[in-house]
Amino acid sequence: MKINSRDDLRLAREAAIAEMKSQTKRVLICAGTGCLAGGSQQIYERFKTLTEGMEGVDITFAPEAAHVGVKQSGCHGFCEMGPLVRIEPSNYLYIKVKEEDCEEIFQETILHDRPVERLLYELNGVKYKEQEQIPFYAKQTRQVLKNCGHIDAENISEYFAVGGYQALEKALFDMTPEEVVDVVLESNLRGRGGGGFQTGYKWKQVARQKEKIRYVVCNGDEGDPGAFMDRSVMEGDPHKMLEGMIIAGYAVGAQEGYIYVRAEYPLAIKRLKVAIAQAEEAGILGDNIMGSGYSFRIHINRGAGAFVCGEGSALTASIEGERGMPRTKPPRTVEQGLFAKPTVLNNVETYANVPLIISNGAEWYHQLGTETSPGTKAFALTGSVKNTGLIEVPMGTTLREIVYDIGGGVKGDVPFKAVQIGGPSGGCLVTSNLDVKLDFDSLKKLGAMIGSGGLVVMDENTCMVEVARFFMNFTQNESCGKCVPCREGTRRMLEILEDIVAGKGTMEQLDILQELGEAITDTALCGLGKSAALPVLSTLKNFRDEYIEHVMDKRCRTGNCQALRRYIIDPSKCKGCSKCARNCPVEAITGKVKEPFHIDTTKCIKCGACMENCAFGAIYTEN
Repeated sequence: MKINSRDDLRLAREAAIAEMKSQTKRVLICAGTGCLAGGSQQIYERFKTLTEGMEGVDITFAPEAAHVGVKQSGCHGFCEMGPLVRIEPSNYLYIKVKEEDCEEIFQETILHDRPVERLLYELNGVKYKEQEQIPFYAKQTRQVLKNCGHIDAENISEYFAVGGYQALEKALFDMTPEEVVDVVLESNLRGRGGGGFQTGYKWKQVARQKEKIRYVVCNGDEGDPGAFMDRSVMEGDPHKMLEGMIIAGYAVGAQEGYIYVRAEYPLAIKRLKVAIAQAEEAGILGDNIMGSGYSFRIHINRGAGAFVCGEGSALTASIEGERGMPRTKPPRTVEQGLFAKPTVLNNVETYANVPLIISNGAEWYHQLGTETSPGTKAFALTGSVKNTGLIEVPMGTTLREIVYDIGGGVKGDVPFKAVQIGGPSGGCLVTSNLDVKLDFDSLKKLGAMIGSGGLVVMDENTCMVEVARFFMNFTQNESCGKCVPCREGTRRMLEILEDIVAGKGTMEQLDILQELGEAITDTALCGLGKSAALPVLSTLKNFRDEYIEHVMDKRCRTGNCQALRRYIIDPSKCKGCSKCARNCPVEAITGKVKEPFHIDTTKCIKCGACMENCAFGAIYTEN
């Protein structure tokens, strides 16, 4: 159905709602990247087979009143427990489902409305039948992610049914572009991609430019290790992001938009293409949208895998076909961005917030989050935490609430040590920061940043020096090389960190690390370069004793740094067989047959060959 007016949109929405209500049972199989990797495609195919023979069943959602709807949804968020299957209207959530479980679910739940108890989530002896009651979900406030896992991401009518494109309708027919900008400005929506810049102010700057050709660009590059928030929105609710982009285009007078997606997100690209095609067919995108007189088109560009293309000027250069490298500013993107024209550049989550603000108003938005950081924030919770996955909480939620209430605590109930927030451009938060509010301003005071929203939890068995080395290695590899501080400074910092974890570090090098980190932060060309040293600076500040141990004692308390392990022979267990000595590549082991052997630690290269070849368990490592 082509939508040429508000009435047409209302009719499309009513038809979509009726279609959804006609299904007495809805089987939503998580088809996010994580669950697909776990076999959810096979689960979907099995459910299709089981329901195809049922009278009145239509798994393609034709309006001829289907009774059971089987579909693939976006990410449900509870990644640790995938593959996930949700059954509506009972709202059962089945965890770690396998293909062989499908027939039991079909017989018990779909046909007889009984839960399959063994597939329900259980915590402390309590089984949770309804998804919303599970602590992981109950303690969240899902706004941006509200539809993810609840609708078919490749069906625009389902987006209509849950209120989709109502905000666009309101903006086009009830508001002027200036009023849209003012509402976003009043909401104080801050960019969810890193720095937290005020979105409405950025839009206002573009709208007031004399140049009339303007662009809207969406940053879906998301290169941070451990981050997958934007990917899940693009895969699970792409129309919400598109709606935000169209509203942004109307607000600033742009007629074209570009989505820059990293090539490693093939599923997100596929679903965005489907969503754009559906929106164009429905009259939501293209010429004279819904008969409003406003025209807007959206294009997709795939990134080539460069982390630096997450920076605005590098991203726009990449879209233009140039090498993705940041440029000096001014002029800024709002003045001369894509094709040297005024450009609105926000990330996926930021645009997904826009329809909520337009529909509910700025005052509603301020009821969530903190005074200076309103709204919610999606985080990718990973690492040494029991419940990994995608979460959404109000800005200002404490780290303790996220790790222990939503995440279920640290794996193995070992002591919490730190969390790396904001990816390689972020910093470490430690035990004393557990009750700090996670918002833009609070984290800035601690020398950290929310970034795109990656949260990597670490326990006491994590070596913080190795963590710093890992992130510095990533940053150095991803440096575009344009400016000397980032290109050479990160290389030198990495060399020092590699010396330290190899047992070759000196106390003087710790001072050099500090100086280099501060210099790079002050002088690098772009925001990524300026934040490159943050993981090192924050670990130096919070875990300096570990650095000193590595340098002075040549010891890694966690045993993660192999070069600092000490291989020792227990004389009470050694039988004097000499097998360890015969397999040592550097002749570091000496002794007499039938008497205990000894390892010369000054010669030992920590290869582990002796331990592998000892048949009596006489060799062990000492951290």
